[in-house]
Amino acid sequence: MRTMTVRALSERLAAPGPRPVILDVREEWEIRLCALPGTLHIPMGQIPARIEELGRQDEIVVVCHHGIRSRRVIGFLESQGFTGLHNLHGGLDAWARDVDPAMHKY
Repeated sequence: MRTMTVRALSERLAAPGPRPVILDVREEWEIRLCALPGTLHIPMGQIPARIEELGRQDEIVVVCHHGIRSRRVIGFLESQGFTGLHNLHGGLDAWARDVDPAMHKY
């Protein structure tokens, strides 16, 4: 499973060129606390029913609070033929700690 650090994602989002899809698999209440701008929000439990919203060949960075749920989602998506997946190492907790200290932590 490929991972992406929060610093690498931050640099990627700041650079010109195509952006990866950022798939946030946290629950709605978590999204209300904090989220990266421009993310696609599909809670982990809804992924099977909403899988057609994702492109199997797209580069997708899967995000959750610490990186555990996103890892499980990636395992499922890989079994469905998705290839361009990255797990955000440390999740939004690491983002708030290392990239955006103003982001709400929970």
